[in-house]
Amino acid sequence: MRLGFGLPMSGDLAGAAAMTAVAERCETLGYDSLWTVDRVLYPVAPRSPYPASADGKLPERSKRVLDPLDALSFVAARTARIGLGTSVLVLPLYNPVVLARRLTTLDVLSGGRLRLGIGTGWSADEYEAAGVPMHERGARADEALALLKAWWTTNPVRFAGRFTHLPESVVDLRPVQQPHPKVYAAAYTPRTLRRVARDADGWMPAGLPIDVMREMFATIRTMAAQHGREPEQLEMVVRANLWITERPAGAARPIFSGDLDQIRADIAATRALGAHELLLDANYTPQTGSLAALLEWAERLHALGRAA
Repeated sequence: MRLGFGLPMSGDLAGAAAMTAVAERCETLGYDSLWTVDRVLYPVAPRSPYPASADGKLPERSKRVLDPLDALSFVAARTARIGLGTSVLVLPLYNPVVLARRLTTLDVLSGGRLRLGIGTGWSADEYEAAGVPMHERGARADEALALLKAWWTTNPVRFAGRFTHLPESVVDLRPVQQPHPKVYAAAYTPRTLRRVARDADGWMPAGLPIDVMREMFATIRTMAAQHGREPEQLEMVVRANLWITERPAGAARPIFSGDLDQIRADIAATRALGAHELLLDANYTPQTGSLAALLEWAERLHALGRAA
């Protein structure tokens, strides 16, 4: 099971010094990948509750968030081997033609290290600010993914969709990874699970119990076979939003929360599940408020992840 780590690209640490230090340390430690998040706004009066908190409020660190692709481009220049991923990019918020060029540029400049995690988001405020009708997000995501693949695999490229029209054009900028960078989709509903099965290279769940992940991934693989794909080729990349405590958490604790023994057990269970990669994001837990602490936890978690 590969191990990834979340970059400090939000909150007080978000900046060149912390991202450089974490990226370089993670590559030295032997992590397989680095990952960014995508947060455009911190609305004062949000219309959509934040799904990852009990009260629906966004974390305070979401008031300061760097651009996910610019952050990856920055650390690409300071590393040589480690993978560079988005977890996840809110695909419908972006013009897919411009995004295709940005993603391809990142893959070229990094020497073929881009890993594209995509989702459709949940914030009505962000969709309004981007000028994109939220009720079209699923259809726009499907179309954007189709355009990205056309951009990466055909030349000249042209595309005529419901939302995007690309006149036939020569595109000599090709990704290093062939036929294209890996695409992982966050998905929790039947429609989005079908997107993974039909169009993605893998699934990127977060916050789900082990048994639920097992059942949903089996469903995805069944759907993939129905679409004529080889189910075993689909990967599962699990996102672990860590909340580390000194004392054991109760039986009702969310996955990847609690003391180190509980975190170790969750990592071991994820490995036993057959996950191909585990993204450990320690940026939201109180123990990592300083750069020194985050670097220490990057080392401790890497050792824990390899040993579990």
